[in-house]
Amino acid sequence: MNEKQLEVMRSGKGFVAALDQSGGSTPKALLQYGVAEDTYSDEEGMYSAVHTMRTRIIKSPAFNSERILGAILFENTMDREIDGKKTPDYLWEEKGIVPFLKVDKGLDTEQNGVQLMKPMPDLDGLLERAVERHIFGTKMRSVIHHADSAGIKQAVEQQFEFGRRIFAAGLVPIIEPEVDILSADREESERLLKAELVEQLAKLEDGVLVMLKLSIPAVDGFYGDLMNDPHVVRVVALSGGYTREEANERLTRNPGLIASFSRALAEGVSFGQTDQEFDETLARSIESIYEASIK
Repeated sequence: MNEKQLEVMRSGKGFVAALDQSGGSTPKALLQYGVAEDTYSDEEGMYSAVHTMRTRIIKSPAFNSERILGAILFENTMDREIDGKKTPDYLWEEKGIVPFLKVDKGLDTEQNGVQLMKPMPDLDGLLERAVERHIFGTKMRSVIHHADSAGIKQAVEQQFEFGRRIFAAGLVPIIEPEVDILSADREESERLLKAELVEQLAKLEDGVLVMLKLSIPAVDGFYGDLMNDPHVVRVVALSGGYTREEANERLTRNPGLIASFSRALAEGVSFGQTDQEFDETLARSIESIYEASIK
């Protein structure tokens, strides 16, 4: 583990950029950027198009370590290059931004009010490659739709089971049990989730580190005490379907919680913009997310 990167993530001022749209969500991300599906003919064309988009974001002067602490990448992006360097090395060596990798294979069908993560049979090999690529940490997502105590317990246990394996491989896992912000019993789901997180954190061996990525809570400041747990490097928040403006506003009401936005980060940038227009739009987005994260 890179101790300098750990210190950046533990105490730096800024937020985590999520650039980890995978196979299922990539067409939607490209469409938001202004690249229609009929402009690429196969999966390789799609991934090349999205890497061009991500490269434009990463190379923008607005995308820098004064505002951004880390960036979460998709596996395909980890293996591609920017200006002759693997993307993780470019992020850290050229930008001073800590690289993370999305490792989950998507969501399983809903049972007991939750969607667990699909099996990850190739996880050990992927983690080995991630270490070789100088990745600092990982991210994996499950979703809680309803306040079902058994389902939520199962989701959190699965996250921590994989989290232990990831930490043992030399990486810091971001544990992400997202609560659906449209859920009718959202507050109860968050109460059950927090209790399970506290229980699982207490079971971790001394020295094991994790990050938590959570929906911005319905009750302001609800996750504040998790930030003081010795196992928790940082607690970050997903935008979860909120517009950037609303996500930022809610974030400011949760001191210590920092952003890890994906769609909300890229909101407003498009393929057809000139470099100046693109950089100015991205700069405004980054500045507003940064300000909300340091409140």
